[in-house]
Amino acid sequence: MNVEQARFNMIEQQIRPWEVLDQGVLDLLAVVHREDFVPPAYRALAFVDMQVPLREQGRNGQCMLEPKVEARLLQELQVRKHEKVLEVGTGSGYMAALLAHQAQQVHSVEIVPELAAMARENLRRAAVRNVTVHDGDGARGLPGQAPFDVIVLSGSVAAVPQVLLDQLKVGGRLAAIVGDEPVMRASVYTRTGEREFGHVEVFDTVAPRLLGFDEPPRFRF
Repeated sequence: MNVEQARFNMIEQQIRPWEVLDQGVLDLLAVVHREDFVPPAYRALAFVDMQVPLREQGRNGQCMLEPKVEARLLQELQVRKHEKVLEVGTGSGYMAALLAHQAQQVHSVEIVPELAAMARENLRRAAVRNVTVHDGDGARGLPGQAPFDVIVLSGSVAAVPQVLLDQLKVGGRLAAIVGDEPVMRASVYTRTGEREFGHVEVFDTVAPRLLGFDEPPRFRF
């Protein structure tokens, strides 16, 4: 496989046609090597328009989201260099690496210890130094590091817990894939005041449920 040609095709044939037109995001996808974050058994799928499994088939469905979904979320969030980011669901560390190139600091929480270890190693090999991977339940957020400018949920939830929204700064944004199969919508929530939140639905997609988010939702628009 010609890796650079496959990367170019991913950007130009999958991602750009999906309304990802921010040149900064497109350039970032060329710089952060997705194939370095894909488990070896699935390396051939690194640039394919599909979810890539992170563990053995049938083990709770943890996966890397489709490249176009990750890119669209990045575009919608407009992360800036001075901002602090929380990611829930580290997975392989790929989304954290993308965020790290845009932000000042990224904290990422992973509930599965073996995935947290994988992500730390992937980030180390990629020389990404402004990401801290935390073992734990991301449904509670990371109150010790709050507030955050940006929060990203790298998987789906039935509804966004209020505890996560409360960890946003005023003006902060949270991206989540919300709903139940077969209809889920990627949405961006913005904290507009101490108790005020707005949101916009940006595209339809389907993603595996984040572990730890199975209890009844505490917040719904």
